[in-house]
Amino acid sequence: MKEKQTLYKYLLRMGDDSLILGQRLSELCGHGPILEEDIALTNISLDLIGQATLLLEYAGELAPEKKTNDELAYLRIEKEYVNALLVEQPNGHFGDTIMRQFLFDAYRKPLLEKLLDSSDKRLAGIAEKALKETKYHLRHSSEWVIRLGDGTEESHNKIQNSLESLLRYAHELFFENEVDELLIAQGIVPSAKSIFPIWEKTLHAVFEEATLSLPKNNWKFQGGREGRHSEHMGYLLAEMQYMQRTYPNMEW
Repeated sequence: MKEKQTLYKYLLRMGDDSLILGQRLSELCGHGPILEEDIALTNISLDLIGQATLLLEYAGELAPEKKTNDELAYLRIEKEYVNALLVEQPNGHFGDTIMRQFLFDAYRKPLLEKLLDSSDKRLAGIAEKALKETKYHLRHSSEWVIRLGDGTEESHNKIQNSLESLLRYAHELFFENEVDELLIAQGIVPSAKSIFPIWEKTLHAVFEEATLSLPKNNWKFQGGREGRHSEHMGYLLAEMQYMQRTYPNMEW
C-alpha cells in the first residue's frame, strides 16, 4: 500500500470524525438548554467542521482521483464514511451530548498533541491549529460531566446512564489496521497504544470527581472505521447532504 493511499485513509478517519460530530452538534443550534450553552455548542460545532475542512482538503489531494473537501463531505455514500460509531450517535438529552463529547475530546487532545511531532509537516500544522480548539472542548465537556455527575440525583443518574450507553462505542476510537502500522513506522502518526493510557487516565480523574462509576460490562461496538454504521448514520447524511444533492454544484 503506497504512502499516499495510507495517509489518505487516515485523514479520512480524522476528517469524518470531526465532520460527523460537528454535524451532530449543529443540530442543537437554537436548542441548547441555556443561551450560553447554545452558543458554546454551536462554536464547538464550527471548530469541528473547520478541522474537517482542513483534513478532508488534504485527503482530497491524496485521493486516487483528486477530490475537493466538499465532494468528500457531501458526495460519498454511507459505507464510504469511516468515522467512529461514537460520533454519529444521536444528541439525546444534554447529558448524552456532553458525555459523547467528553469521550471524544479526551481521545482527540492527546492524539493531536502527538501529531505535533509528525514527520508530515502539513499534518503537524493542522494538528497544531486543532489542538488550540480541542483543549477548550475538553475543558468544557469535562467541567459539565463533573457538574452533572456531582449535581442533583436526577442529573447524576442521567449522566451515569449516558456513560453506560456511550462508553461501549468509545473504544473504536483506538482502532488500528495496516494503515496505522505503515504510518506509525514512518513516524507520521502515533500508535493508539500510546494514546489509550492518557485517555483512560483522563476518564478516571474526571469520573472520580463527578462521582460516576465505569460500567462493569465489556461491551464494545465497532464497524464505523470499516464503513459499517449504526441506523442513525443514514438519517444524519440525508439531512447533511440534502442541499448538495438537490442542487448539485450550487454556490452562494
